[in-house]
Amino acid sequence: MILFDSFVLLFTAFMLCRKQRRAISIAAAALFWLLATGWLAAPLIAWTEAGVAPVERPDMHGRTTLILIGAGTHRTETGLQPPPDGAARIRKVATLYRTCRQQAARCTVVMSGGDPQHHGDTEAAVYGRQLVAQGVAPADLVLEPNSRTTYENAKFTASILRSQYDDARILVTSSYQMRRALLDFRRFGIDPQPVYANLRRAQTGWLPRWRNVVNANQALHELVGIAQFHVYRWLGWF
Repeated sequence: MILFDSFVLLFTAFMLCRKQRRAISIAAAALFWLLATGWLAAPLIAWTEAGVAPVERPDMHGRTTLILIGAGTHRTETGLQPPPDGAARIRKVATLYRTCRQQAARCTVVMSGGDPQHHGDTEAAVYGRQLVAQGVAPADLVLEPNSRTTYENAKFTASILRSQYDDARILVTSSYQMRRALLDFRRFGIDPQPVYANLRRAQTGWLPRWRNVVNANQALHELVGIAQFHVYRWLGWF
């Protein structure tokens, strides 16, 4: 949506500024080419991950809690399903849970996600069913079905975590979202071990690829969210 809005603004400028139409057209074409060929998408994606030190083998002992952030849902013939990023997060948590059962005394999974897309079911419920199908015991699964944003994921999950004692906390999400998620969780006094469920990478070259545009748009969404966090903190809203 951010890229779409940007090109809408360029189109508006093109229509209003007749004398500058050639320059605007060249700028728009150059911007799209740099994004689609990955040369601009790659640094944007890298910027979303800046400062994060992901953990490959998180410490799991005593009472360990795995935190999973939803990535939305989409409609299929078999009902609501997680998108690829969401499915990757579920698989990662299921794998960590199996390891946790071998290393820790108690393992809990907190699945955080409401229904911001108004699809009729929460991410917590949709992802929760798949977590159980992949081996997470229902008794070890806690659903947080009210959050609509990453900030609310952190806020509502923090309320759950404060009601229990944990020896280790692990946050699982996609690489591009982790930096913003950690800002939000630390805002509420939660400093989990960051584990990437999956990575997004641009494919650079001379040929444009739509996937690069999609990845760039996702990166811009996260970067705007990071900027918003700092502005809202400065204003005292967060």
